[in-house]
Amino acid sequence: MMAPVTNFAVKDTNTYLEGFGSYHQSEAVPGACPKVNNSPQRPPFGLRTERISGSSFTSPRGKSYHTWLYRINGSLIHGDFTPLEEDTESPDKSRPQHLTPNAYKWPQFPLEEQADWLGQKLLARNADPQSKTGTAIWIFSVTKDMSMNTAFCSLDGETLIVPHTGALDIQTELGRLLVRQNEFAVIPSGIRYRVTLPEGRPCRGYICELFQGHWELPNLGVIGSTGLANIRDFQIPTAHFDGEVVEDGNGGRIAKANNNIEAHGDWTIISRLSGRLWSCNQDHTPFDVVAWHGTCYPYKYDFARYCILANAMFDEHDPSLYTVLTAPAYGSAPGTAVVDFAIVPPRWQMAEDTFWPPYYHRNTMQEFVGTVVNEQSSDSPLNDGSKFHPFGAATLSRFTPHGPTESEFVAARSLDTMTPQKVQTDGFFYIVLETEKPWYLTDWAYQNAVKNFNGKGNPLK
Repeated sequence: MMAPVTNFAVKDTNTYLEGFGSYHQSEAVPGACPKVNNSPQRPPFGLRTERISGSSFTSPRGKSYHTWLYRINGSLIHGDFTPLEEDTESPDKSRPQHLTPNAYKWPQFPLEEQADWLGQKLLARNADPQSKTGTAIWIFSVTKDMSMNTAFCSLDGETLIVPHTGALDIQTELGRLLVRQNEFAVIPSGIRYRVTLPEGRPCRGYICELFQGHWELPNLGVIGSTGLANIRDFQIPTAHFDGEVVEDGNGGRIAKANNNIEAHGDWTIISRLSGRLWSCNQDHTPFDVVAWHGTCYPYKYDFARYCILANAMFDEHDPSLYTVLTAPAYGSAPGTAVVDFAIVPPRWQMAEDTFWPPYYHRNTMQEFVGTVVNEQSSDSPLNDGSKFHPFGAATLSRFTPHGPTESEFVAARSLDTMTPQKVQTDGFFYIVLETEKPWYLTDWAYQNAVKNFNGKGNPLK
């Protein structure tokens, strides 16, 4: 039997470590990671020690996010940060302000035909990154590589990246990630990275920027020690740097970076702070980390590895059983999340004398719904690369009724519930973000949305 993993159309030649939240270490050159002493006077291969902290120094061990980097050039020396030109900033220059009880649907997004990773468009936000609360949702449609000698990072929060179709080749300071449709990735705040397209094929999808805390695996409670998204199925990049190890002329060896300055000029570092893009230049590559160890690192996950749990006799379980990651809202009521990330994937349905579609629901959490194409064949119409399929996205406001259409309701009442069926097999599935605070839509999102689509009896898909 084949393992339950995706047979991706785009093959991944990178190497990975495995284990969510584990303390990992990696070295691109054997012996580059110092033993015992995190900050030796003279690190191996002439490297410099740098630390990136994603949490306070005194955080509990299980909530501590720190990584030691051993790199060729320090990050200290760079030019002033200056705002980018208006046409390269967020498409919505004002603070998101549209909040109504309506449900919204975007059959498609009006996106630029020629855009790189910097062309993300802000859909919604429910708090302020300056206050370190809440989240933002961005839409991306990448049709070309980032410019040479250019890197990006978010200073606002952790970045959850979910391709709808296509693949992203992401070079981070800590190593390389290939993130394809039916996978997602998370990149910590402050980590610099560069995005290109494998084979030049476009990639579209969704970003959830988490301003508050960190993504975690949900507690399993009475489920036990395994199930849902298992710890060992998360993949972490191994150290990789642009350069080589050369003789130092004194009988030793040092690591030397390939800064690519002669061919492409200085490096440009673009950072997002409070939703605005800032740029600075430096004369060395940010991708010169030869070794690292710690708990603050990028990672990715294959949705096919998600271990579905379901009712084996009767009734409908809560959708929380589909949660992949959560960001707990510490200080709020127990079980409350800043945001939950869930999926409604292919699965077997088998509950007898039970209404199989999701029940009609009014929810205290606000929901964002997107789609992921898990069909890998290039011949599928879902993979034509021209638009989102079967739709772009939808949001459901707090306590806004949602559920199946009337035709779906009638069909579900006549199903043979004594015969198991595999459902959600149309080549795509749904992703869901649920947040405790309502999202305010940007002008761009509000003007391009179909309003009250569910109240008019329109199907989600």
